[in-house]
Amino acid sequence: TGPMAIFDKIKNTAFDPAVLGGPSNRAVSADDPIWAPINGVSLEDYADLARTARDRGVTDEAGMIALARERGWDPAGTKAALDGWVQRMGQSMAVGQRFRKLLGY
Repeated sequence: TGPMAIFDKIKNTAFDPAVLGGPSNRAVSADDPIWAPINGVSLEDYADLARTARDRGVTDEAGMIALARERGWDPAGTKAALDGWVQRMGQSMAVGQRFRKLLGY
């Protein structure tokens, strides 16, 4: 069987991209730990910060962290939270979909 054989097998099945290292498209229950805040920053908090950044024309992480500092958030904790949420979006399409919805897309 050649390298394309795997695609022949998955073409007609419910395929989870996580098999190939992409984000999973499986449904995620509301109580799944993937939704737990990171350093006190929920996905909703992250989306709110991202909306503020978008409204102010902030496009980089340093700017996002400066906005977080205005809110009284710890810069190091904020960076870890932002990185953590991006990582979770890479693990589960549901996280990215909820994030985009919270952003208003």
